[in-house]
Amino acid sequence: MHATEVISAKTTLTSTNVIALVGTERFFRAGVLRAIPGVMDESGEISISRFSGAEADVRNVFAELRTVSMFGDQRSVLIEGAEEFISKYRSELEGWVEKPSAGSLLILDLQKWKKTERLYKAVSSTGLIIECSELSGAALIRWMQQLARDEFGKKLDSDTAALITSLAGESLTLLQQEIDKLASLVGDAPEITREDVTRVVGGWKTQTTWDMLDAIRDGHPGSALLNLEKLIQGGEAPQKVLGGLVFIFRRYAEATERARQGTPLRTALKEAGIFRGNEIEAGERYLKRLGFEKASRIFSLLMEADRDMKGGSRVNPVILLERLFIRLAGAPVLYEPQAGQGT
Repeated sequence: MHATEVISAKTTLTSTNVIALVGTERFFRAGVLRAIPGVMDESGEISISRFSGAEADVRNVFAELRTVSMFGDQRSVLIEGAEEFISKYRSELEGWVEKPSAGSLLILDLQKWKKTERLYKAVSSTGLIIECSELSGAALIRWMQQLARDEFGKKLDSDTAALITSLAGESLTLLQQEIDKLASLVGDAPEITREDVTRVVGGWKTQTTWDMLDAIRDGHPGSALLNLEKLIQGGEAPQKVLGGLVFIFRRYAEATERARQGTPLRTALKEAGIFRGNEIEAGERYLKRLGFEKASRIFSLLMEADRDMKGGSRVNPVILLERLFIRLAGAPVLYEPQAGQGT
């Protein structure tokens, strides 16, 4: 199971003598430990014996696990960075997993573990293996929505969640902090909106980005390029700027395809994720100004730029962005930059 299931209480952890936490996302560790029966003390703090996997001796670990508390409490031991510990004491651990000490709990914390290993299979059979892997894509968005709902009682739609990640990155700790700030900002409002995110998470860079994207849509490439210069001088990476561009313009590409299949343009824009009245009207004007032939190339232009920025071209990424801006705005590209051109 994944750690998110444990932390959200979708899964009740059964009593066991061995648990493995496997993965690189440190954010999940404390939440999973708090969900394990017998690990929390009366004050609500995690109370557990900890050993370093690189230094621990298996005899000392087993001795700690066999120690009987005068209060009859569970004896819990956490091996942090358990890869070396497992490698060194594999046979001893296989024997312990087969016949563990009563009232004991061994927790193995490691980043990677081959599922083909006999010990892995033994722990999977008699204990619990909890994945603490990083989240990305749809799984990350779902986690953010769940966090907003369960912890703060706020609705967070998928597009707004995606906007937060494009501005703040994918660190779960930072995302939790941003959602906390946003929930405090909106007060009694039931939903965290895009406007809230723009004010709280992005600051001037976010507003400049929206102005830039609106200028492209409205056919003002000169204004868009000036805002791009501000962002680059402010330290924004071209790849991040492209991410914001794709976030918005893929909707116009989707609306164009829906319209091609017979859906009325206004309806197609709504179905593609453009909901607000003024944005729908601006989107209609944009696609009509481009015409079907140019509008149908929006998606391929975005993918071409993404491929070029990921190593498909030696052209300066800023120049690639400038060319993309002009094309998306519907203006002719008067030159093709050569490899190595620009700084």
